[in-house]
Amino acid sequence: MIYHTRKLVKPEDLNARGSLFGGTLLSWIDEEAAIYVMCQLETKNVVTKYMSETNFVRPAHNGDIVEIGLETVAYGKTSITVKCVARIKGSEEIIITIDNIVFVHLDENLKPCPHGKS
Repeated sequence: MIYHTRKLVKPEDLNARGSLFGGTLLSWIDEEAAIYVMCQLETKNVVTKYMSETNFVRPAHNGDIVEIGLETVAYGKTSITVKCVARIKGSEEIIITIDNIVFVHLDENLKPCPHGKS
């Protein structure tokens, strides 16, 4: 797995318990996964279709550097599926795993269309 992005956990990213808010982490992952897929398919015409069960393994805290890793799982006719692991830089402790994030390639009418990659 290649870790493409690093994010610094800042005070505004924390929840009421003082750890990284899960919604913030999921937003970071969705954005990074979309960029990864756009690069794989060589197009910006993709949308997130599905995100499988997320496994929150451990919290991240203020000042932690979070690394987001992505890897292609499968290509469909109009879709691409990737998996994700986010971890703490340095200790490499896993924060979250997501086995399947599915993106769909869209045409100019916002309808699924073949992307031509395999």
